Amino acid sequence: MNTNFFNKRLAHLLGFAGLIPFVLLSLSCWIVHPDWLGFMIKGQLAYGIAILSFLGGIHWGAALCCNLLSIDQTKRALIWGVTPSLIALVASRMIIGVGFAVLMAGFIVAYQIDKRLYRWYDIPDWFISLRFKLTCVVVAALTLTFLAANVRS
Repeated sequence: MNTNFFNKRLAHLLGFAGLIPFVLLSLSCWIVHPDWLGFMIKGQLAYGIAILSFLGGIHWGAALCCNLLSIDQTKRALIWGVTPSLIALVASRMIIGVGFAVLMAGFIVAYQIDKRLYRWYDIPDWFISLRFKLTCVVVAALTLTFLAANVRS
């Protein structure tokens, strides 16, 4: 079996499956009874915080496993690896509207940084393409949830 094909296929499957809560929570914000809206909004914020934190962890694993990095590159990768969780922490401590803005910015910044750092790890090009697609859906879902929170409350 070609493990590269298997890894690509599994990464796509799991990546897109990870979008399901973002999409369902976003849609539910537009259709649930207003009494439930706050739960959906908080759920979306919590899930976004968890996933943004996860994105930093990828860099720890890659930096620790990649023998191609210089000491400086390893330091930068490890420092960046903790940054998304710090951004997520800031988002969790803000009022909901600002928290969503911080999360959206965090996902966009994480993608931009990933585009640069993934070249260091010798990760296949398809991965950054997948990250772009996932980031677009996540930011759209967070935006729609933010809009629902302001239109429906």
